[in-house]
Amino acid sequence: MTGAAGMVGSHVVELLVARGDHVVAVDDLSTGDLANLAPVVGSDGLEFVESCAADLAALPDDTAAVLHLGSPASPRHFRDLPVEVLRAGSVATLNLLELAERAGATFLFASSSEVYGEPEVHPQTEDYRGSVSTLGERACYDEAKRFSEAAVDTYRLRRGLDTRIVRIFNTYGPRMRLDDGRIVVSFVQQALAGEPLTVHGDGTQTRSFCYVDDLARGIVRLLDSDVTVPVNMGSTDEHTVLDIAELILRLTASDSDLTFVDRPENDPSRRRPDLTRARELLGWEPVVELEDGMTRTVASIAEQLGVAVPAVVGGEPS
Repeated sequence: MTGAAGMVGSHVVELLVARGDHVVAVDDLSTGDLANLAPVVGSDGLEFVESCAADLAALPDDTAAVLHLGSPASPRHFRDLPVEVLRAGSVATLNLLELAERAGATFLFASSSEVYGEPEVHPQTEDYRGSVSTLGERACYDEAKRFSEAAVDTYRLRRGLDTRIVRIFNTYGPRMRLDDGRIVVSFVQQALAGEPLTVHGDGTQTRSFCYVDDLARGIVRLLDSDVTVPVNMGSTDEHTVLDIAELILRLTASDSDLTFVDRPENDPSRRRPDLTRARELLGWEPVVELEDGMTRTVASIAEQLGVAVPAVVGGEPS
């Protein structure tokens, strides 16, 4: 599995190892962290390989499945690592597809809600083809995911490869990078430090945040299925960016102000998945409520920072 030391990848690794699978965990550690794999380090079920997926030359002879989760994935990475993003979603994907074909392995690709771009259909179904720009700072990620989906489906149609595609919507939880740049980790750090929370635009744009444990469970369920069509995975609980800011301020007992800055180019205004396919074909939907998941996430980020979270009782600081 590529991207194994990332937030999502490491949680998937844990589930696979826990059920008795042997996982070859591949990560070049450009955005991943070995500390994320600490719960399974030393297990007979884990073998770590530090490598870029595009450079892998072979797979173990008994490989049953290849999961390609590896790619820089935050807006900060789109700005700072655009070529690496493009390579992960093109050269690496093609290389891994070739290796999976030779091994006769199932191939699972982690795509993204970004394939829908600035959606003209809401909520987004898997049949919606999206409204995406090939230009601008964000295009490297959006188009890399769209290219990879095309490559995966071509290998399914023309080469007979057994494939899976999961379209991941906004995900949060423990093991987020502190320098990630996405709103949850940024808001929590700013709130804990008593700094203003940086809101892009007027904060009315929406996101649907899915807790990472729910997503990891869904990815494994998709892997074990025979579903070859793309499947959305995320939460249908839609919130504005201002809603998220207010929740984090309450959970951290922070009196930080909000500061408003320009929105990035091509930043989607609405994002919410239609989960009909996931429910009907996989029996999957998220179960962790936003406040519960966000409470755990705040605690995790505070632990990484080495700071305490003020106790909050009944919505007020105790």
